[in-house]
Amino acid sequence: SSNLAFTVEGERMAKPSGSGFGTSESYSELSQLQRKESRNSARKNAPRPKSSKGSESLKIFGASTEEAELEMHAVTTEGANVMEGTKMKNGELNTSRTDSPAASATKMSKKKQLRERSASVSSHDSISDGSYTESSSDEEDGSPRENVQKNSKGSTDFCIKRISQHNYGRREIEIAEQEMPGIMALRHKAKEDKPLKGARIVGCTHINAQTAVLIETLIHLGAQVRWAACNIYSTQNEVAAALAEAGVPVFAWRGETEEDFWWCIDKTISAESWQPNMILDDGGDATHVMVKKYPAIFKLLKGVVEESVTGVHRLYQLSQSAKLCVPAMNVNDSVIKTKYDNLYSCRESIIDSLKRTTDIMFGGKQVVVCGYGQVGKGCCQSLKNMGCVVYVTEIDPICALQASMDGFQIVKLEKIIRQVDIVITATGNKNVVTRDHMDKMKNGCIVCNMGHSNTEIDVLSLKTQDLTWEKVRSQVDHIIWPGGKRMVLLAEGRRVNLSCSSVPSFVVSITAATQALALIELFNAPSGRYKADVYLMPKLMDEFVASLHLSAFEANLTELTEEQAKYMGLSKTGPFKPNYYRY
Repeated sequence: SSNLAFTVEGERMAKPSGSGFGTSESYSELSQLQRKESRNSARKNAPRPKSSKGSESLKIFGASTEEAELEMHAVTTEGANVMEGTKMKNGELNTSRTDSPAASATKMSKKKQLRERSASVSSHDSISDGSYTESSSDEEDGSPRENVQKNSKGSTDFCIKRISQHNYGRREIEIAEQEMPGIMALRHKAKEDKPLKGARIVGCTHINAQTAVLIETLIHLGAQVRWAACNIYSTQNEVAAALAEAGVPVFAWRGETEEDFWWCIDKTISAESWQPNMILDDGGDATHVMVKKYPAIFKLLKGVVEESVTGVHRLYQLSQSAKLCVPAMNVNDSVIKTKYDNLYSCRESIIDSLKRTTDIMFGGKQVVVCGYGQVGKGCCQSLKNMGCVVYVTEIDPICALQASMDGFQIVKLEKIIRQVDIVITATGNKNVVTRDHMDKMKNGCIVCNMGHSNTEIDVLSLKTQDLTWEKVRSQVDHIIWPGGKRMVLLAEGRRVNLSCSSVPSFVVSITAATQALALIELFNAPSGRYKADVYLMPKLMDEFVASLHLSAFEANLTELTEEQAKYMGLSKTGPFKPNYYRY
């Protein structure tokens, strides 16, 4: 997956003192305001005391509808004033991944505030309960499925949090467009030809400003679309509102329940006078629903485009079991996507995610990164540059050798788990970090996931009666053991960079252009070119996507002479590398 400040009606999230984290911007802003009011009142009504320490108390909006007085004091490791955790009840044990143990829900005081725009925290969560089900800017409680909303044209074919947010979302989309040269160039090059005219696309991806640019590009190229989110926490509510206002049938909001999640995907497939003929997927969820629930429609598709490790794995499983009856394009393993989205993007976003959520100082911290694929490589590079001591776990000897040559020690997780400060998963696998691992972690260890799958960290094993969940801030939970040990869990084990941070728009432009070209290729391919199997992107398409982005760097490519091209056995226009070449 880029910064605009704007004023909205919002709710204040109470900041538990003793959390061990620095003050967030919204909390800092409120603190200064209340301290100023308190000082002004003191000057008018009472003589100034000899010492200012302890003489002022800070008004915050938190656990009740009335203002509560909370005296501010230094955070200590013992006796710190912390928010009371919530014990799990028997009826809440082993619930769905999307359900966290909830704290008591209360309505926050509404107050105008300035919010910093980001791809993931533009819709901050309320402290109303332990699950991340609300945005601090949302005034309504409950699912928007219960509300009938209309856009300015009178359409009701969407389900989002609040259509009134569309102006803010439109501004964010406009900002993203400026940093996405490739997908915008593709939009302008192909808008006259309409290569997707007649395409009816079901989309299931993250919904943020950058993917909105892709969605609107597909529409410019002639496609009809219906869209849902592939992650319950990564949706930008204001961007979803902007899409709905523009007439896009979008079904997504930040903080969906698992039932909402599957309902939204179903709404993109089943609609009056609508039969999809293509899928653009991120994680394989839309494909899964289509195969299980709408097999007759699935057989008539022109193709599936998938961009994630998890989704591609599912496609290969379908192919091997002879259940994949349409061609599918594996975008994730295309050279351009693997190098730029997985490596360069994650190299930046992992640091941003950890800083935003924990305010951690990286120098000297011990970190273990599980997996040394492209995502793991990016994480290790940036953490090493920040002064961390980085360990790597791997199952693949080739990746392990690469990590060793890059200066990282290959370890087994159980051997290092007691001493590390941060655990990051980046494998796409299941139960990489288990309850046994988490039981052995040191106090204050931070655990997060950078892989696509939300099964890498065994979060379900933490939803037991003996552990206490404490909501710290948006997307941050303390898991407290009976002896008092705390583990910091980010985004409930989902992708931390998309849930807690932002992804560079430029990198998303590369992925989005690749996805759009894959859709164009499958939709326009003559009958028989692609069989019911999983295909990689043609090398020429990778090179074309790269060329669309070179203008942003004022790069000038050297051209082969006829003699050089003949000597190398290449076309002057590419492709310039064989398919087996490893970049």
